[in-house]
This record gives sequence, structure tokens and C-alpha cells, in this order.
Amino acid sequence: MNAKDVAGWFQRYADVIEEKKAWLTELDSAVGDGDHGANMARGWKEVRNQLKTFEGGLPEVFLLVSRTLISKVGGASGPLYGTAFLRMSMFLKGKEEIGHDDWPALLKAASEGIGQRGKVNGGEKTMYDVWAVVSETAEKRAGEPVRTSHLLEWAREKAEAIRDLRALKGRAAYLGDRSVGHRDPGAESTVLLFETLHQTVSSRGGNGRER
Repeated sequence: MNAKDVAGWFQRYADVIEEKKAWLTELDSAVGDGDHGANMARGWKEVRNQLKTFEGGLPEVFLLVSRTLISKVGGASGPLYGTAFLRMSMFLKGKEEIGHDDWPALLKAASEGIGQRGKVNGGEKTMYDVWAVVSETAEKRAGEPVRTSHLLEWAREKAEAIRDLRALKGRAAYLGDRSVGHRDPGAESTVLLFETLHQTVSSRGGNGRER
């Protein structure tokens, strides 16, 4: 994936976030402030606008998204997603493409950024759970091609698995046992991110064309 591909991915994600805004808000209303959908839609709409005139390289795409989300998305989502993309930008410095071998380290950088910024650990029912398992699973496959279909599969499985956990962070933690069974909004918006990543790559000719 080069800078143009990544910009296309983020534009596609912005469209999906707008489409899923009400659903994400519904999820967040059950366990949080009820603003995840609106906050994400506002931030990603601005990302889409910024990308219309963007002409930079691969690291700069991620940096643009990071800065935009941090400044435009309220709540915890802006800083967390913003930090993830900032760390990705730092890892990609000097690179023109994301290849199979880059995904484990790239995702590790993003996951660690989220964990440090949010002061979270695994098993607390947050978006970090999804990022962490995708990162860790990719890292365990060192030496094997890591495709976007794999990333999406791992993200979906983890987002579903944490439904049965009791939330230990954020507003959801105040619900105690009543948080069990609910989907985490941040985890679900993360799944959508990997879903649109896979769709973007597939639209270029399928997983066989990933590079």
C-alpha cells in the first residue's frame, strides 16, 4: 500500500463511519456517553476534506489523520486513534509502501501507543483489546505473509469475545456486571477500520495483490 492507497482507505472509512454513526451512538448510549458515533463522524468528515488536497507521502498521510482526529474528535477516541496513527507515521518514516512484513511492527507501534495513551491493559473491554490481539497475533506469525484478511478476522473475533467481559475502564466501568454482554463502541469502530482496510486492498485486485 502506498500513500494513495492509504488515503483511499481512510476516505472509505470516513464514509463507513458516517453510515454507521447512529449504530455506534446506540452502542455507546448503552455503556458510555452516547457520543462515539457523532464524535467519530465529525473527525473523519474533516479527514476526508483534508485528503482532497493532500499530496504528501506515506508517513504524512498518517500524520495528517492523527493531527485531525486529535483536534476534532472529542472524548477518548480522538487522542487514542490519533496516537495510533502518529505512531504508525513514525514507524513509516522513509518508507513509500506498506508491505506484508511491515504489518506486525506497524500494528505493534499503534497498539503500544493506544495502551500508553489510554493507560489500559488487555482484558479491560476497550478498543485496545482488539488492537493488541491483532498486533500480537501478527507478530507471532513472523516470517509468514500477514494479509489484511487476517487482520480483519482477528479483529472481529476479539471484538466479539470481549462482549462477555466486564468493563473496567471508562464510563462503562460504572455499570459493573451490567456491562457484560454489550459491545464496546471503540472495539467496533476498530473492526470497521480493518474491514475498510481489507476492502480497499481487495478492490485493487484481491489479497494476491497485497504488497
